[in-house]
Formats: sequence, structure tokens, C-alpha cells
Amino acid sequence: MEQETPLNQIEQQNVFNTEATATAAVTTMYGNLRDQGFLSGGLSGNGFVFGLYADELDYHFYPGFAIESFYLHQVLPTNTALTEIWNPAYKVIYSANAVLNGLENAPALSLDIKRQLKGEALFVRAFCHFHLVNSFGAIPYIKTTDYPTNTSVSRMPIQEVYDNIIADLLEASNLLGPEYAGSERVRPNNFVVSALLARVYLYQGDWSNAERESSRLISNTALFTLDSDINTVFLKDSPATIWQFKPKYEGDNTVEGSIYIITDGPPENVALNPAMIDAMEAGDLRRENWIGEVSDGSQTWYFPNKYKEKTNTGTSLEYSKIFRLAEQYLIRSEARLMLGDINGAQEDLNKVRNRAGLGNTSASTIAEMQDAILAERRFELFTEFGHRWFDLKRTDMAQEILSSIKPGWRNTDVLLPIPDSELVANPKLNPQNPGY
Repeated sequence: MEQETPLNQIEQQNVFNTEATATAAVTTMYGNLRDQGFLSGGLSGNGFVFGLYADELDYHFYPGFAIESFYLHQVLPTNTALTEIWNPAYKVIYSANAVLNGLENAPALSLDIKRQLKGEALFVRAFCHFHLVNSFGAIPYIKTTDYPTNTSVSRMPIQEVYDNIIADLLEASNLLGPEYAGSERVRPNNFVVSALLARVYLYQGDWSNAERESSRLISNTALFTLDSDINTVFLKDSPATIWQFKPKYEGDNTVEGSIYIITDGPPENVALNPAMIDAMEAGDLRRENWIGEVSDGSQTWYFPNKYKEKTNTGTSLEYSKIFRLAEQYLIRSEARLMLGDINGAQEDLNKVRNRAGLGNTSASTIAEMQDAILAERRFELFTEFGHRWFDLKRTDMAQEILSSIKPGWRNTDVLLPIPDSELVANPKLNPQNPGY
């Protein structure tokens, strides 16, 4: 995995002499997450990569690009796009560990600042590992900046990775307060930690804890409410925002808007799979407001239009949403269903449906509700950081849904291969994932 050099580590010792420079070390991690890697809205982000890997996006690039193999399910361990999934995450993990190390010996910083920055670093470390374990399966959980150690680590069983993720998040939750650092919800507080914990517990099938963490956000109506107007969900001041990324430059908007919005056909890179649009219910406001279309007179293409701004608007209007309240309602709906509370599950599902202009769900049995929740997640969270792919994977639906539409599909595709370059650099990462 890509590491900073020991020399760079030594040079960072002075960073923790002042509150301003220590805080900058933490906020730089968010800039790196925004600009590259799994939380980027760009071509290496989970929304794009796993949108192609699942059934959300159709490929319209020239043939032969590294990312095309994800769409075709022909990914090889030598594919250079794999390193764009693996390396940026471990690079940010290294930065988080450097922050944690620096805070251990920072007498100039107040206890409150130390707690805040430590909580944020633990949260970031956990989030990066959560992405990696769901993409690659067994992985190393890195807690040190020691260069020799990190270049010879072994992979950890998946459950052990999850145990470390949860431990980091619980500690972060205790360190962080409920207040945001600033007015724009761009730095995590302990509600942001709860949002990730709810997702982690959902993926683990820990229904009681998933319900508890999502309820903590849903019940705090002073901070979080669903937008009454579906067109305001992705604006920077949306009351449904739990955590968001501010654009790099003033006036810029989201990377998602810049790559997904199609102004004329044919598309330059990707378009939405028409099957998703066909599956939406009549009257769904998300079809009208979150999906755009262009035509060349003979063919029509559809594109994600959640973010409306493709270029600089002078003043930034839209921020990339990492966590938002609708997901928490859907997490709690699923958790309540699995705990036997069908009425509560229906109520939460209907909150999201009603906001989208739809009537209450007609699903009434456990099986019907499972299908209804999965469908609602598909239409609510499309192209947002790979939700659709990870939903198919965690519910064991990937084979059923993708085998008929992805000619290269194999059951082992539920995990990506470890990049071959990483196995060469550190043979202790062997064995390679099955199927590769």
C-alpha cells in the first residue's frame, strides 16, 4: 500500500504546536477524500466505479479504458483502476494515524481541541477501512505510521476488521460533541459518527444497534429534517444534511454535477441504465427532478441530475452529500423490519416515499417489505457512493440481479481483487481473493 516516507513523518512533528496547524492537518484529510478515492464524486469514487459495476450506469467511454472492465465484470488484479480504489484510502489512513500520533505529544493544544481532532481522525480511519473491507474483503487494519511495519502487514479476517471499525467509531463518538465545528456541516460531530455506525451495523445485521443509531439522528428534529421540497436536498443548506464536502474553490459546485450532467448526446462517459427509470413508480418526483435526459433526435439518454450545477456559479450552491437523513430512515426501516416491527418499518419507509410524492407502501409481509426497502434505496440513493452495489452484495442479491445483464459476472465478483502491485510489494497480503 502507498505510504508516506519516514522523512515526511519527521517533518510533520511541528504541525501539532498550534491549534491552527493541527486543525489544518485534520481538514486536509477531508480535502483528500473529496478530491480522490472512494468519497470523491469523480471517476475514482464509489458512485462512479460501483455504479458501473452494478446496474446503475452504462458505459459510454471509448473501449479499452481501465474502468470499462468494471462495467463488463472483467476486472483483473493488474487493472490500474484498482490502485485508485486501494491507495488513496490507505494514504488517508496514514494521515489519520499521523494525526493520532501527533496528538499524543502536543502540550500546546487544549484538551478540548485534542478530543475534537482525535475523534475526527478515528472517524476517518474507520470510514476508510469500512470502504476497503466492503470492496476487498479481508484487509490490513492499519493503526501505525511505522514504515517498516506497514509495508509487511497481513490481511485481517473481515469480522476482526469490523470489530476495529466499531471500536474506533465508539471512541470517536465519546470524544466528539453534538455541535458542528462551523455552520456548514463539513466536519464530523458525533451525529456523523452515528450515521456511519448505523450503516456499519446495518451491513453487519446488528439490527438493534442500527435502529438505535439511526433513531438518534431521526429524533433530533432540531438539527435534521427531511426537505419538504425534493429540489433542495442537494443544496448546501439542506436541513437533511448530516455531513457534506465543501468544493475546493469558491463558486465551484460538486464533481458529481460536472461529470454526470449531460448537455447533449451521445454521452461522453456514462449514462443511467434505462432499466432503473423504467422500474420507478408513476408519480415519483425523483424521476422528474433527479433524472435528466438528452436526445440526438433518434436516441434518448438519461443522467443523474441530483446535482444541477455543472460549472462554477460564482457562489457555491451545492455541496457533495456524504450522509443525509433519508438514508437513516431507510436504515431504520430495515432494522425495524428485521426486529419484527412491521408497522414501524412501514412508517419509516413511507417518510421517504411521501417526500418523493408517492403514497404509502402496499407492502405488508416481511418478504414484500424487504423488496420494497431495497427498491426504495435504489431510487433514493442512486449514484451516491456505491449504495446500490453494496446493497446487492450484503443482501446476497448480486447473483440474481447481475448475472443476466453482466456477461462477465461470476459469483466471486462480490469482492474485487487485491491490486497485483500490492501483492508484489508485500507478499504477506496473499492469498489473492478467490476467482482472480
